[in-house]
Amino acid sequence: MNSEKKPMEVFINGLIKENPTFVLMLGMCPTLAVTTSAINGMGMGLTTTVVLVLSNVIISLLRNVIPNRVRIPAFIVIIASFVTIVELLLEGFIPSLYSALGIYIPLIVVNCIILGRAEAFASKNPIIPSFFDGLGMGLGFTVALTIIGAVRELLGAGEIFGYAVINNVLAGICSVFGAEPIEYVPISIFVLAPGAFFVLAALTATQNRIKRKREEKGLNADKIQSGCGSDCMNCDNNTCNHKFLDI
Repeated sequence: MNSEKKPMEVFINGLIKENPTFVLMLGMCPTLAVTTSAINGMGMGLTTTVVLVLSNVIISLLRNVIPNRVRIPAFIVIIASFVTIVELLLEGFIPSLYSALGIYIPLIVVNCIILGRAEAFASKNPIIPSFFDGLGMGLGFTVALTIIGAVRELLGAGEIFGYAVINNVLAGICSVFGAEPIEYVPISIFVLAPGAFFVLAALTATQNRIKRKREEKGLNADKIQSGCGSDCMNCDNNTCNHKFLDI
């Protein structure tokens, strides 16, 4: 049996099975603070992804060189270096996004997702799997923040990525029926702090409902929550193809 983690499997694990926001509930500070719009959520997610991928690769490359007693400070120095580089690039080339994200850019240094993947994965695995782990976790974080930001922006401003979706839809419906144009009244609470909790709770509840439906069909929904541990010898999930593919 091949015990080495496959890059695509590691990537899917971070993107879906162990999504850092909806499953592991990590990085809640930027998740709740910067997702007032879809573009802000995407910008924060992609910025974190760049730092996560680069730090994973470097930490994996130096995993046999860094002394175990100082590994955490060493990880933080590596992560902080990449965060500084990304912050300067954003300030120079995308000043609007830099201003929108504000203090949360330097706070990426202490993001538990990045430090957690450095300790749990990159410091114990080769470069290629570590690269895909960082990419999967980063894009999973990006997708989650973009979805939360899109929902909050849609309900709180009637827009997505600055495009007036709801008003245009209402104008189209009114023109079809020959009615007077109706203007959408934004639910402003969704662009405030409480709105982030409401949207996150609703999306997490949706995920839990999907898990429950899978359990009702006899599928192992725990795979969504924890990801496959690749322990095929002790696995009792007969519907999983992983064990047959790796034999």
